[in-house]
Amino acid sequence: MEPREVEEKLAELLSEGEMETVPKEQAVKKKLPFKTEIRIRTAFDPIAVETKAYRRMAKEIDGRYDRYED
Repeated sequence: MEPREVEEKLAELLSEGEMETVPKEQAVKKKLPFKTEIRIRTAFDPIAVETKAYRRMAKEIDGRYDRYED
């Protein structure tokens, strides 16, 4: 098939029949990504455990983070 014939055939296929219309509001909702949230429950806070380990290894010059300690 020649490229021109292919283009004509494609144009014919695309223009056949009725065009499907979707209400604008519904189309916008389909384009929006759905919201997901993943929560993991733990018995302890791993960040707090790690922070305590670092604080045991070294002292800070100023005590600005002391108020966050348990």
